[in-house]
Amino acid sequence: MTDILVELMKEYGYIILYFWSILEGESGLIMAGLLSSTGDMNLYISIFIAGLGGFTGDQIYFYIGRYNKKYVHKKFKGQRRKFALAHLLLKKHGWPIIFIQRYMYGMRTVIPIAIGLTRYDAKKFAIINLLSAWTWGAITIVPVWYFGEEILAVLKVAKEYWYVAIPFALGIGGSIYYYFTKATKKRVNKG
Repeated sequence: MTDILVELMKEYGYIILYFWSILEGESGLIMAGLLSSTGDMNLYISIFIAGLGGFTGDQIYFYIGRYNKKYVHKKFKGQRRKFALAHLLLKKHGWPIIFIQRYMYGMRTVIPIAIGLTRYDAKKFAIINLLSAWTWGAITIVPVWYFGEEILAVLKVAKEYWYVAIPFALGIGGSIYYYFTKATKKRVNKG
């Protein structure tokens, strides 16, 4: 499966990276960084394309909030707390929250939708969002590109010793998931 993905990324890398960045992003950016380190993709074009994809995704979320308020309130009923937090963050911090929202676990899609629900200027949001998306692309792709050989060496060892690598990866992934689930849960005061 991974070999097929790598071959597709080599042949259609920039197209895949664009759409991957619209939907989710980080794993596609890591793959682009690795392919840039091997010379199969260009580092600067990868950052540019990834930024455009991230920008497009957040613009879609923004306009969903802007023009589908009833749908958003109905569909995201269980996310009311996150929407309230997004509004508070926007009021308290202003435009920097737009810039850093893509690094906030569990808030990446909520914040653009929440901003779309407000009367925030769409042009201002688009400019900040585009700069943020290119920064996000660079911050993720460049370190992977720089440490590409080392990462590929680790992946080669992990592929050879998969029976150790899989439980290790599941343990790390489970720990991260547990931490973020615990950190974002509503705190109940017992008194």
